[in-house]
Amino acid sequence: MTTPQVARPSILTVDDDPNVSRAVARDLRRRYAGEYRVVRAESGAQALEALREIKLRGEEVAALLADYRMPGMSGIEFLEAAMDLFPAARRVLLTAYADTDAAIRAINVVDLDHYLLKPWDPPEEKLYPVLDDLLGAWAADDRREVRQVRVVGHRWSPRSYEVRDFLARNSVPFRWHAVDDGDPETSRLLAAAGEDGARLPVVVTAAGRALVEPGDAELATEVGLSTRPSTDFYDLIVIGGGPAGLGAAVYGGSEGLRTVLVERRATGGQAGTSSRIENYLGFPDGVSGEQLTERARRQALKFDVEVLTACDVVSLEARGAARVVRLDDGTELAAHTVILATGVSYRVLDAPGLGGLTGRGVYYGAATTEGPHCAGQDVYLVGGANSAGQAALYFAAHARRVVLVVRGDSLARSMSHYLVEQLARVPAIEVRTCTEVVGGEGGDHLESLTLRHTGTGETTTVPASWLFAFIGAAPRTDWLDGTVARDERGFVLAGPDLVVDGRPPAGWEPTRPPYHLETSLPGVFVAGDVRAESVKRVASAVGDGAMAVSLVHRYLERS
Repeated sequence: MTTPQVARPSILTVDDDPNVSRAVARDLRRRYAGEYRVVRAESGAQALEALREIKLRGEEVAALLADYRMPGMSGIEFLEAAMDLFPAARRVLLTAYADTDAAIRAINVVDLDHYLLKPWDPPEEKLYPVLDDLLGAWAADDRREVRQVRVVGHRWSPRSYEVRDFLARNSVPFRWHAVDDGDPETSRLLAAAGEDGARLPVVVTAAGRALVEPGDAELATEVGLSTRPSTDFYDLIVIGGGPAGLGAAVYGGSEGLRTVLVERRATGGQAGTSSRIENYLGFPDGVSGEQLTERARRQALKFDVEVLTACDVVSLEARGAARVVRLDDGTELAAHTVILATGVSYRVLDAPGLGGLTGRGVYYGAATTEGPHCAGQDVYLVGGANSAGQAALYFAAHARRVVLVVRGDSLARSMSHYLVEQLARVPAIEVRTCTEVVGGEGGDHLESLTLRHTGTGETTTVPASWLFAFIGAAPRTDWLDGTVARDERGFVLAGPDLVVDGRPPAGWEPTRPPYHLETSLPGVFVAGDVRAESVKRVASAVGDGAMAVSLVHRYLERS
């Protein structure tokens, strides 16, 4: 019997200039003709018709390359329409130098993967490396049609919000069904689960199993995330999956250390919720926190790093040469070394009336799952650092108005210059300096806020259903009490900060002083925001993670 030949996936390129179109197709065929079918079009309409034919044949499209300036349908409009047919295809915009600003703006419209400046001679340096990376990522994706996880809950339920946020931050596709939206499918799901809506949320997994009021660990296991270690001893345990932890995991795994990363909630940390990071080295057109996190996570897995999710570490101790961590379910993991990269949490607003409204209109962090629900409404953000500025730009794409509440007299004191300039260019964003939130009221959800001017003391009550806070940085290090030295705010001390008058910390056994990122417990290192006096930036956190691994090697060599 002859095995039917599987059609090659397509790379489609569209440019209204016939000469350019032929040149693009020629360069693509020269490199990719053996694995991909190159399809050429000279208008957006022609390209969409070609995509429909490919869809009807049941074939796949790996990449779309579209010229920005085309009459009738721009490259951005074409890519937006093409997403409905082939959402997994990698999207590239072809631009002239004068159009780079438009290309950058397109990133948020069509989730652009890259833009290329024309001409790209030689293609070996400027075209092929970009496409090699994009096609490799496309090939690695599981593109099989899957049944989505479905979440049934109440719009203003804190736990329903937490479940949505957990799934979104762990890149688990799901569909949300609110019990008060009148959708008949919601009632059918509850009936199938044998529930009447009194216990929420109900999560229906892709396999059809109904989970009623699930905890994070149960939810993680049922949607396919790893929650159990494969062994009980490693070379390196990384605690925390933010930029510092992911950086440490990637470098540890790539250098041959048997590495496990243990994350309490979702990889990415605070950075993972950022809608757009524009000052991270190597991404001139910006990258979302979700994209950066997913790439780093995939990179860690490539180097055989185990990534455990929904695992809360509750203690750390030394047992001879081993360093042992205990999880909240009693599981113990041991290793030669540990890197603490637990990051920080946003501080809770200390204002009357807000405490009981957390998850019901009051949120800490970007909570990007809530963006679409803010359409046509006012959103209030509290904070003056980069995370608040990035969130303001994100919510401005959904809300009628975004009000940024800042205690200081200027954003320039704590926010990057590029973000300050971007905020000033968005009419829907209002910045209120010298202002703080001093109260809030609401029934089943937030209904109003009380604002106070810090200079005059004048208070104003405003209607509001949405408040997102980005204030302060609180390290979650109480579980380290009595194990490693911390400063008065709870940040972990390391290296030179442990040495006072030339003397190492109490109980220090090695004859050498602590290494630069080493804590008061030898073999335990710290990286990122949780380290005392660290620079609170993604790049510095990643650098800390990489440096900590080099010090781990030094420790292991001399132990």
